[in-house]
Amino acid sequence: MNKILEINHLTKKFGNFTAVEDINFSVEKGNVYGLLGPNGSGKSTTLGIILNVINPTNGNWKWFNKEPDNNSLKKIGAIIESPKFYPYLSGQKNLEIVADIKEVNYKRIDEKLELVGLLHRKKDKFQHFSLGMKQRLAIAAALLNNPEVLILDEPTNGLDPQGIIQIRELIIKIAEQGTTIILASHLLDEVEKVCSHVVVLNQGKMLYAGSVDQMSSNFGSIELTANNSEKLITVLNTFSFVAKVTQENSKIIAVLSHEIDTAEINKLLFDQDIILSHLVKRKESLEQQFFDLIQKQNH
Repeated sequence: MNKILEINHLTKKFGNFTAVEDINFSVEKGNVYGLLGPNGSGKSTTLGIILNVINPTNGNWKWFNKEPDNNSLKKIGAIIESPKFYPYLSGQKNLEIVADIKEVNYKRIDEKLELVGLLHRKKDKFQHFSLGMKQRLAIAAALLNNPEVLILDEPTNGLDPQGIIQIRELIIKIAEQGTTIILASHLLDEVEKVCSHVVVLNQGKMLYAGSVDQMSSNFGSIELTANNSEKLITVLNTFSFVAKVTQENSKIIAVLSHEIDTAEINKLLFDQDIILSHLVKRKESLEQQFFDLIQKQNH
């Protein structure tokens, strides 16, 4: 795979406080990476360093397999703080100013406004935009020079549910066009819905880096009900793929120790004369996996 970003032993101290401690991870082309962690976990500091805004105490990083320079930064679009536009100018006029700074042809403005769903509002003044529209205009501005990478810091902060959905759909659409995306968020739901990969940070330390699917070795659980609960529990406990069996009201929960198809489970139980009235497979949520990681760190 093509490495877009490679981070090695990145550390940042502010006096006695260590904001980021010995972080290592790489970002491969065409994926959506979530920098996930509670507020104060080191996400924004990490983004600040790789964008040359903050000087690291230790460590190094490469953009596009080279030491970072002005050319590599031209391939990156970033929204790190609240969008800074002129309130009394239209969306289009604001983007023309950005296009002048980035030395980009004005022809791209309509194309990007259409992508973010604001083409019909391009003549409206920025001050009349909703918070979600302002954020989408900022994304259009960041995309004007067709960057290879888009970096977003808490892109849905302060937005209403509709605004969150619009930004989420937009991120997926941009990724489908081949742009690599790195987004920092403390919202597990956001990361789970849009990211292919996740880097989990807490108290400046990296707890996990890899694909969202492989974040946990846990294979989820199955929820079952049958007429004879006692027999069902006994039989489930004999299966090698079951790690633990618990009962919640009328439902039996079996935690899986490796991957198995529900049809196969149904057949195995049927062969033991157990007729199921309910069988649902559940994947352990990213939220549960995240809390498990933090619990392990705290111990």
